[in-house]
Amino acid sequence: MKVHIVIMGCGRVGSALAQTLESQGHTIAVVDQDPTAFRRLGSSFGGRRVTGVGFDQDTLREAGIEEAGAFAAVSSGDNSNIIAARVAREMFGVENVAARIYDPRRAEVYQRLGIPTVATVRWTADQMLRRLLPSGAEPLWRDPSGGVQLAEVHTSASWVGNTIGKLQEETGVRVAFLTRLGEAMLPTSRTVLQEGDLVHVMMRVDDVETVEAAFAEGPEEAHA
Repeated sequence: MKVHIVIMGCGRVGSALAQTLESQGHTIAVVDQDPTAFRRLGSSFGGRRVTGVGFDQDTLREAGIEEAGAFAAVSSGDNSNIIAARVAREMFGVENVAARIYDPRRAEVYQRLGIPTVATVRWTADQMLRRLLPSGAEPLWRDPSGGVQLAEVHTSASWVGNTIGKLQEETGVRVAFLTRLGEAMLPTSRTVLQEGDLVHVMMRVDDVETVEAAFAEGPEEAHA
């Protein structure tokens, strides 16, 4: 599914992210305080270039935040990135939000605010793309036969408070590991999902769409 994505920051990371996402068919708006920064996008970039502060609501509206499906804060300042990410999520209700940080020690604080973060020292385009577009993202691993894959699956907030055992039973997957507060952990069937957890599952390739739908819908009793 193609979505509109707003990117704050047009440095090396932001420009590369914008070009990659546009090549995938998404519509892109890039926000930066310095209009000369947009030169990094190249003449072939067809998205919006918005000059302004990335956490200013009027600037974000000009960038199309009200119709955005994802927001990436990848400027050079940790505080600016987190403020912008919170504005995108809390003021405009953008579902998939990610912020790049320079100080990985702050990751736990940011994760508790419900903002997935990617530390600069571990940053790759693939990691950021998975935060912005978890549904339909490329798998982390696929077996040689092509029948089974490991992937991060976007999980509805209604699963929070339920156990991994219940999640596996209702969706038919095997949870390989969780990322919680920036750290990977191996859960048991009794581990309870917490807000901000990233869930990585093993599943059959043929079942991807069904699994993604089950994760997005939440537990069965939520629809009863």
